[in-house]
Amino acid sequence: MAQTSTTRGVPRDSSAAASERSTLLAAWSDERAAARSARDRGDAAGEWKHLERAHILSQPMAGAHVRTHVAMLACALRRRRAREIVGQVLRLVVAGPGSWTGRYPVGNTGGADVSAFRPMPVPDDLRAALGIEARATSADAEGPQNDKTRDQLTATAGTFSTDTANLQDCVAPAVVELADGDAFDLRIAPVVKTIGDDRVRMLAYNGSIPGPTLWVPQGAEIRVRVRNDADVDATVHWHGLRLDNEYDGVPYETQPPIPLGGEFTYQLRFPDAGLYWYHPHIREDYGLDMGLYGNIVVVPAEDGYWPPVNRELVITVDDILIEEGQIAPFHHAGPTHVAMGRFGNVMLTGGEPEFNFQAGVGEVVRLYLTNTANTRIFNVALPGARMKLVGGDSGRYERETFVEEVLLAPSERAVLDVLFETPGPVPLEHRTPGHTYELGSISVTDEPIEQSFAREFDQLRTDPELADERARLDTELQRPPDKTLAFESLMPLLYGDQDTAASSWTCPMHPEVVSDEPGTCPSCGMKLIPTAASWTCPMHPDVLSAVPGVCPSCGMKLITAGAAPASEGHSHAHDMADGLEWEDLMPEINRASDASNMVWKLVDRDTGKENWEIEWGFSVGDRVKIRLVNDMEQDHPMHHPFHVHGAGRFLVISRDGNAQDNLVWKDTVLVRADETVDILLDITNPGLWMAHCHIAEHNQAGMMFSFPVADKEVS
Repeated sequence: MAQTSTTRGVPRDSSAAASERSTLLAAWSDERAAARSARDRGDAAGEWKHLERAHILSQPMAGAHVRTHVAMLACALRRRRAREIVGQVLRLVVAGPGSWTGRYPVGNTGGADVSAFRPMPVPDDLRAALGIEARATSADAEGPQNDKTRDQLTATAGTFSTDTANLQDCVAPAVVELADGDAFDLRIAPVVKTIGDDRVRMLAYNGSIPGPTLWVPQGAEIRVRVRNDADVDATVHWHGLRLDNEYDGVPYETQPPIPLGGEFTYQLRFPDAGLYWYHPHIREDYGLDMGLYGNIVVVPAEDGYWPPVNRELVITVDDILIEEGQIAPFHHAGPTHVAMGRFGNVMLTGGEPEFNFQAGVGEVVRLYLTNTANTRIFNVALPGARMKLVGGDSGRYERETFVEEVLLAPSERAVLDVLFETPGPVPLEHRTPGHTYELGSISVTDEPIEQSFAREFDQLRTDPELADERARLDTELQRPPDKTLAFESLMPLLYGDQDTAASSWTCPMHPEVVSDEPGTCPSCGMKLIPTAASWTCPMHPDVLSAVPGVCPSCGMKLITAGAAPASEGHSHAHDMADGLEWEDLMPEINRASDASNMVWKLVDRDTGKENWEIEWGFSVGDRVKIRLVNDMEQDHPMHHPFHVHGAGRFLVISRDGNAQDNLVWKDTVLVRADETVDILLDITNPGLWMAHCHIAEHNQAGMMFSFPVADKEVS
């Protein structure tokens, strides 16, 4: 009787396993060679990536497995990563025995926070060598996985729990002041939260939505120990921070996921003053919408960095979709609402349906605003008060300006100083072209305040650092881009086979003969011809055309009338003249969309490579001009907030060829439909860094890629 071996629980005949050994060894040798090549050119992140792939391949072969861990230990020593050094020493002890357990591929490659016997993900291009079947859906074959649950649960029916039984009630968010060297514990767990008349199951950091607001001095370093007691593996991404790469929170690229019941400790540093936030990077569409977000305020080291104010408030703006008394379900297999992102029907400001606070006449209040929504754009206004825009994603604006409203795409931040001059209620509004939402209200009293900073509020200051950047900007504006990245889409859900335009065919001689597919007439044998059809826009059904084309209002490709699910009941007209989608204009179509029938792509225009296939590489000290192109020649043109992780920070230098008139350091930029934006990325941090659209459903469906940054001294 033939013996069997096991690969992730799948029995294999021993003769088959033996025949695959040479293929496995060759694949392992190729990865080791690629790692050495990356090391020779100073690409530490690339070396580590190939060593991890070699580690996956080596685990059925004890000798190769041990040799791989030795190479990883040497790499960790060169990079001086103490945590990884400890992790590799521990793994060397179990490497040999682990190869004979029959449970491979197993063992995370570092961090020492996750069991060495926890299964690892297997990239699709390595599965054949290991004798593992490819994943079931094409959406899972897009490169390094940012969503482990797709690999585990694609074939699993069902949705995440909405049960509120035995859950703790959500508590008010804490404000936590931390000093250099402090440690802080953060726990992810389900809670029950009251929203209007409904009590719904959500997820929270330390029991609150938003999570704790951390106030940290610029230049400090702290440790945050995260425990995961939720219902899916987790990481925490520290959005906007230029921190050490290994703590960036990207699963499988910078850290192993935190399993249920597991912990991971992040070492965070804060080189830049400003407003930052933290959120999940596994099933971001689910965790973020369910309440996993919180802010970090980095207090400037420079006295007088911000103008003086009476008070400071940290406020998140968000929305959530509640149906039949509970949050609309999320599927285990992956995100839905991939076409436009998941819009909510209840606005949450500071985690609440209505946000209220009091102020006094003459008081100046600083608002730190963050858009934490999955997809909704917020346009914030305070009619009846005066607003001054002083800061953005990562510190001060070049010039302080008085504004009537401030536009925030998902993940963008703004720092606003607000002067209340007259008593009475002041509404906090979200304004769209078709509707104004009241997010809350500020009650302004005429009770005396201790001191007014109204005179200082009237002064408009200039940031000297950004003024210097302005002086050097002409050269950057004139030179061609180093990289060009396009936002593109395909929508099989609506358009299917692009070569098929007709929905029915008829005989030119016998018009009573009608068929729903091409063919010949049963009466005369003539080839059937397409029937006269009408085309319409899925977002604007009043637009009708006798020929295929694009919608004159929004630019979407027309579909055959009657081909799309009905999208009724939307009350806010919108022609997208501003290149923005303020509302879900096709809710039934959007709900039916997922990664299999709605394809979002980031495309390198120089190479044609898409999403995870993109191969960019930079070095510390580079200043990279990137052109972001979002044209209308695609199935579903819409806006995209483009986010770059902690490789550095960037300036938006032009829009549609027009120089930006007010600079600010950013990590996210809103690119409207039919717009071209140039950014200047200042590379300061080595490592493997991600870039993606920050509409959560778009990035979780594959609209992302990563690029290595080499150390300056090595490069």
